[in-house]
Amino acid sequence: MTNTSSTLTINGVDKQALDATIDAVRETPALAQVTFSLGSEWLDGCHQRSTTGALHQNGELVTSREASYVLESDEPAALLGTDKAASPAEYVLQALAGCYAVTYATNAAVRGIELSSLRLEMQTDFDLQGFLNLDDSVRPGAQEIRINVHAESPNASAEQLQELTDAVQKRSPIRDTLANPVQVVTTLVK
Repeated sequence: MTNTSSTLTINGVDKQALDATIDAVRETPALAQVTFSLGSEWLDGCHQRSTTGALHQNGELVTSREASYVLESDEPAALLGTDKAASPAEYVLQALAGCYAVTYATNAAVRGIELSSLRLEMQTDFDLQGFLNLDDSVRPGAQEIRINVHAESPNASAEQLQELTDAVQKRSPIRDTLANPVQVVTTLVK
């Protein structure tokens, strides 16, 4: 825990800013509405490049976000790619890992739990028969995602860390997106 004269930081999270955000959303629930965007272009074969786009909160453009990021994906050669970048499946795991890190850090901070380390071991399984249109009974998506969490804290018991892990599973937006049906609307633009 870092405590300066004006800022209390727990797990790299500004606790005052976190509390202010919680209070602001409690007072104005529309602030909870956030829209992320991404533009993507196919390059060749299994290789594509995306660039992060505008961020909106409460229907308004967030002008303080000036950065954009380039993400590329490909498949390993064994899966018909050229192995120029991480695979989309690895990006799914990365998205979940990133969200878990945010959710652990902030939920721990709310509880006053200092994390000294957080490490995730993640795996996901696919059955390519669905993707290759060989068996309609096999879904093309992930069959299972497994996560082993290694969390350590100088001020929390094993029971408190388990309660934190349970809360992360309930509060992680990306886990919720993966674990529950979500409407995906795809439109061919002419």
